[in-house]
Amino acid sequence: MKVKKSIETKLQSLRPEFLEVVNESDKHNVPEGSESHFKVTIVSDAFHGKMLLARHRMVNEILADELAQSIHALVLHTWTMEEWFEKNGLRNDSPPCLGGGKSL
Repeated sequence: MKVKKSIETKLQSLRPEFLEVVNESDKHNVPEGSESHFKVTIVSDAFHGKMLLARHRMVNEILADELAQSIHALVLHTWTMEEWFEKNGLRNDSPPCLGGGKSL
């Protein structure tokens, strides 16, 4: 997973609050183990005040080497924190652990 790791590392420059990089190559007609088709969801305040095209250009510039050499398809979901919360709300996926026999 060297391409996926490279994407994750390079996109840290946007200081994301949330970053998910999914290798979707297995859904396409490519050799097993390929890293050519990705979906990126990134939430960063670096996108604040920028139109969608400008956000995608920011990501594309950061990933220019990967796009030129290894990435065939890249799906981008770029959000600010405000947009992310508006769309997804505040979620607490797991309650805090209270230990063995403790109750609420």
